[in-house]
Amino acid sequence: MVNKIQAYQPVLLSILRIAVGLVIFSFGMAKIFHFHAGTFMPPTGSLPWIAGLFELVFGFLFLVGFQTRIAAFLLSGLMAAAYFISHFPKSIFPPENGGMAAAVLCFVFLYFVTSGAGPLSVDAKLNKA
Repeated sequence: MVNKIQAYQPVLLSILRIAVGLVIFSFGMAKIFHFHAGTFMPPTGSLPWIAGLFELVFGFLFLVGFQTRIAAFLLSGLMAAAYFISHFPKSIFPPENGGMAAAVLCFVFLYFVTSGAGPLSVDAKLNKA
């Protein structure tokens, strides 16, 4: 039974990458193009806007699985910086400071630095060629 479940691991890794990539890419779209931005629209050139550029560009690369390890490394650092710059000064505890997403995404991206993109990715297609 465990072997049958483990057979799905590579595909589920790709699905996790795609889902997380869509989330981070959507934050970039909101900050840069104000597409479904809600109430948060940072001024052009501000630190959150620059973070939005990272989320847009590297989020897209992560989403499609191209240069995934590099994109994941940069996004992991971005999420760590977001946590310590924006959330940590309010409180050390994520439930109090609102930094749950940044904290979790930091480690999810760090995992992809070591695991790679999975089989459903541009990286996998390029490595087969």
